[in-house]
Amino acid sequence: MILIGRSKWEPPRQWKLWSLPRPALSYVLGVDAVAVTITALALASTFSGARAGVRASEWAAFAVLATASVLHLESARGIERRREMAANSSPYTNLKSLWVFAGLLLLPLSLVIALIVVSYGYSWIRVYGRTIAHRKVFSASTFTLASAAAAAVLRGGGLIAEPRVPTGPFTLLVVLGAATTWWLVNFALVIGAILLSSPDATARGALGDLSDQLVVVAGLGLGVAVGGLQASYPWVVPILMVTVLTLHRDLLLPQFQRAAGTDVKTGLATPAYWANAVPVELARAETLRSTVGLLMLDLDKFKDINDTYGHPAGDQALKAVGQSIRAEVRQGDLVARVGGDELAVLLPGASETEVLEVAERIRDRLNALTVSVDTAAEEPAVISGVPASIGAAVFPDVANTMDQLVLAADNALLSAKRDGRNRIVAARPTPPAVTDHADQPVD
Repeated sequence: MILIGRSKWEPPRQWKLWSLPRPALSYVLGVDAVAVTITALALASTFSGARAGVRASEWAAFAVLATASVLHLESARGIERRREMAANSSPYTNLKSLWVFAGLLLLPLSLVIALIVVSYGYSWIRVYGRTIAHRKVFSASTFTLASAAAAAVLRGGGLIAEPRVPTGPFTLLVVLGAATTWWLVNFALVIGAILLSSPDATARGALGDLSDQLVVVAGLGLGVAVGGLQASYPWVVPILMVTVLTLHRDLLLPQFQRAAGTDVKTGLATPAYWANAVPVELARAETLRSTVGLLMLDLDKFKDINDTYGHPAGDQALKAVGQSIRAEVRQGDLVARVGGDELAVLLPGASETEVLEVAERIRDRLNALTVSVDTAAEEPAVISGVPASIGAAVFPDVANTMDQLVLAADNALLSAKRDGRNRIVAARPTPPAVTDHADQPVD
């Protein structure tokens, strides 16, 4: 496996690939091996037998799609880089599928795989920069397997010779079946890698948001349109590029907004994003006569991890903590990193009982958390348990404003730390001041 995107060569035994859990390592290497096998078979099929080569028209279509893919990546690399930097435990969606699926309709599988290599190779250099090589190799492999499965569907439906664009109701159903197959295979392979690589990941978290997958569906649909135009009216494709770039930004705007408000080290919300979200939720709760729960967490003696293993190890542990917390909260709750090792959880609509139940689940999970972190030594270190003190407060039970709510949760957190750490304290309403009327004059 070639280590692209690093400034210095690293010996194979130091590659991050080997730090994966054994099931994940076997899975990733297995998918890569299948992709290599498919590539070899596709090359053999293209350059032997009755076909014996690539036609000039196919080389021309490949050049158009490769150029369009590169221009697309270059024009959108700012938003893609920010999205890629945002740590996430769900599939990273993009519009590379657009050009790949268009290639499936116009090109032999060997050139489709070449298009995948061009797309990921260019984005590796210009978009992702220094990143972990095996992840990008794996992503390209999932595209290869998905493309092979979709090509089999096209051939099974009778669309054997290129171009394989829909010309009637039946062929349209075949193409839609191929697109669905492409999406399912790619999605399933990525989900498998996420669940095997992150023991704390949940199926719900790994699936991500439905809106993210709609980006891929839209890309496949645009791929059908690009393939049809390239086959019949190739000079219209450059015009369609303007539409593609506009849709790219609109489709990925929600993801970009989440990425812009995402802490790069942990994948949690940033302090600025969280500070804007809290008053919005309080205003909504006031309108609906509902409640908002708040948990403030401080990791106990987290400084010892940084001092013992180094700050990179601390960052890894903090990321694992964030993933653990997100696994225990509800859909729609907001988890944020508000300081170095200080975290906050916003729970709209939660009662005090529900807030304390979530807090107890988080505390139990962090106590049982086991994290493998990189150190200066060759062997990684294992951290067992990352306990936290937690303060809880509920609007409007103990506060009427954002500042009062945060202050109440902070004071409860301080009480938890003073009482021995690794515990949960709930804020209580401040009793009204008692006025002594004994010295008041009587009329």
